[in-house]
Amino acid sequence: MDAADRVRARGLRATRPRVVVLDVLDAAARGGEHLAVAQIADRARRELPGVSTQAVYDCLDALTRSGLARCLEPAGHPARYESRVGDNHHHLVCRECGRTVDVDCTVGHAPCLVPSDTAGFAVEEAEVLFWGRCPQCRSTDPDPHPDEHAEERREEVR
Repeated sequence: MDAADRVRARGLRATRPRVVVLDVLDAAARGGEHLAVAQIADRARRELPGVSTQAVYDCLDALTRSGLARCLEPAGHPARYESRVGDNHHHLVCRECGRTVDVDCTVGHAPCLVPSDTAGFAVEEAEVLFWGRCPQCRSTDPDPHPDEHAEERREEVR
């Protein structure tokens, strides 16, 4: 099913901006990317040069509410969007650059994590962000927490 049909299937009008934004998210998903709004707007403008950033936000809101897109909001980084939905996967996020990578559930069926107490909720999904440093950021600074007392010890040895 193409993007326009998927938008219509969720009860939304298949406006050109919505279809283009969903196409952008689909292309990003094929490349394993999770895009910030500015990146989505830049790519959408290749198809629709006049589309405003506000229109992109509006499209993302509609696509997210309808379940065609997912918004990730890692603390300290801009919100990122993806069109990989419905499979309850998780994410790895780099603390430095914000790079986000999909991680498939490894145990059981969705939700692949079960809380110790549901407080009466019907749990439908588990959202997990694993934090770390991506290979590129680690290669530029192999020790993110240098020993702050190393200089003092060198002074003592002298």
